[in-house]
Amino acid sequence: MTRYRPIAQTDLARPKDALPLAGGWCWFDRVEVLTRAGSEGLMAVREVPSDAVDRLCAARAPVAGLTLDVPRLMGILNVTPDSFSDGGRFAGAEAALAQARRLADHVDILDIGGESTRPGAAEVDAAEESSRTAPLIAALRQTGLETPISIDTRKSPVARAAVAAGASMVNDVAALTHDPALGPLVAALRLPVCLMHAQGTPATMQADPRYDDVLLDVYDYLEERVAAAEAMGIARDRIIVDPGIGFGKTVAHNLALIRGLSLFHGLGCPILLGASRKRFIGEVGAAPDTDRRGPGTIAVTLAGIAQGVQIHRVHDSAEARQAIRLWMAAVQG
Repeated sequence: MTRYRPIAQTDLARPKDALPLAGGWCWFDRVEVLTRAGSEGLMAVREVPSDAVDRLCAARAPVAGLTLDVPRLMGILNVTPDSFSDGGRFAGAEAALAQARRLADHVDILDIGGESTRPGAAEVDAAEESSRTAPLIAALRQTGLETPISIDTRKSPVARAAVAAGASMVNDVAALTHDPALGPLVAALRLPVCLMHAQGTPATMQADPRYDDVLLDVYDYLEERVAAAEAMGIARDRIIVDPGIGFGKTVAHNLALIRGLSLFHGLGCPILLGASRKRFIGEVGAAPDTDRRGPGTIAVTLAGIAQGVQIHRVHDSAEARQAIRLWMAAVQG
């Protein structure tokens, strides 16, 4: 199978025959041709099959009411005792509410999770996960917060309770493979859903992950999961894809995915990048403490934006917002 990775550009000196990338701020006039045998080099966009060009160019539908013609920030709020970066800091109701308000000043979406999916984490009972998340979402809505809220869960009971409390999106690290009832629920409620790639479960995913070609393997998996979601009745224009940085990947795997992020526009869906404070940033950036990985996170975020990635899941929302504003001003004028 031949894949086409657009060579994303942002320079203001744009050729007349260049095409928009996913209706966003990048353009392209060439693609890299990729097969299982390796790269076949660059091809002018006029030589690419029209159906592939259409998927690469088409503007993406809004997510939770947010247009995707500019980069969007998703703020991470983990109300768990054991998340890798901030476990326990926001487990209490008052601390969680205060953090949600701080994040909402700078982000476009809040992503609330009640189960840690860090490497080695054990599964949390659905009732416990719901008790951590649904009351918080309800309390935020009662205070008048209008920011879209995503529920970070693999489980249909948790998603159902969160949506009843005021959530409007599902972010599933298992891409609808963990709970067979979650996909039909998302379809019935007409929710946007993010499908993420992971190799293995949180408990086992970092035990010697291997790929034939990590970029193409992850692409093929997400293509299959998008098709499965459509078969469940979820329209493609409500699907977001996430390559799953850090979920069953080595440092080399993560870096290969980041270098090749523009390939995923070929799925015809918005892309979510969730690299914030992850271990590979600490390893490459010599920052063993998770709260020292903000600069590295910003570097990876901007690398994604340079390839047209629309949604960026971050811990340090104010810093990320400032970086994006400066990048856009410097690049776009």
